[in-house]
Amino acid sequence: MVKYSKEVIFVPRAPRTKSKSGTYHVIMRGINRQSIFEDIEDREKFIQTLQRYKDICQFKLYAYCLMDNHIHLLLKVDKEPLETVFRRICGSYVLFYNNKYDRSGNLFQDRFKSEPVEDDKYFLTAFRYILRNPVKAGIVTKIENYRWTNYVDYFEQSNMTDSDFVIDIFNKDKNKGLEILLGYVNTENDDKCMEIGDRQSIRDDDARKIIKDHCKVEQGIELQKLDIDERDTYLRDLKKEYGLSIRQIARLTGISRGIVERV
Repeated sequence: MVKYSKEVIFVPRAPRTKSKSGTYHVIMRGINRQSIFEDIEDREKFIQTLQRYKDICQFKLYAYCLMDNHIHLLLKVDKEPLETVFRRICGSYVLFYNNKYDRSGNLFQDRFKSEPVEDDKYFLTAFRYILRNPVKAGIVTKIENYRWTNYVDYFEQSNMTDSDFVIDIFNKDKNKGLEILLGYVNTENDDKCMEIGDRQSIRDDDARKIIKDHCKVEQGIELQKLDIDERDTYLRDLKKEYGLSIRQIARLTGISRGIVERV
C-alpha cells in the first residue's frame, strides 16, 4: 500500500450571505466566461424562462440586463430560496441551449454571485447600475437603445416587472413616481455595485464579427466542430493577428481556456 505524506484538504466555500429582506442583486456568468447568448432567439428564450419561473417560484423581478456572457438581475425571493430559483432557471435554459447547439455539459459558472440588498438607497443604486450596464460598457449611449433590459417595461407597465414597488419609492402617485424614476435612471453617476470582473480591449461585438469573418462561421461556437488543425490555426490567428485575448476567444467560442492557451 502506498502511503502519502501529505493530506489533501478541501476548503469549503464560504456560505452565501443571506438577505434579511429577501432581495438580491445577482450575476450569472457563462462557464469560462463564454457567451451564453448567440442570437436573438437565445435572449428571448431566457426572458421567457425568467417569466415562467417568476410565476412558478413567485419571486419579484425589478430589473434585468442580458449581456453577452453574463446576466444581472435584481429580485426578491419568497416561495423558494435563491439557490432553488436559479437551479430551475439555469437548468431550463441550458437544456434549450444544449439542444439547439448540439452540445453537452454546463453553460453557466457553477456558483452565481449574489449580494443582499437591504435598504431603499442601495436598492435604487443596484437598480440603476443594472439598467445602465450597456451604457457603461459602451454598447449604447442611451438605455432605451439596448433591447435586453426591462427598462421599457416601466413605460408599458408590463407584468414582466414588479414596477409598482419601485415607482412607489419615488412617489405614491404613479405618474409622478415613474417620471422621477426614469430621470434617476438616466442620470450619469459613479454607482458602485458587485461587478462581473471582465474587461478587454476589444469589445465582444467587434470580436464576434472578427471571428465570423475570419473563420467563415456564423457563430463562434461552430469552431468546436472544425477539424483540430483548422481550429487551432484559426485560434492562433485570432490571438496573434487580431489581438483577441485568450479569455475572450474562449468565451466567444466555448472552447476551453486550457486549449486556447495551449494552441
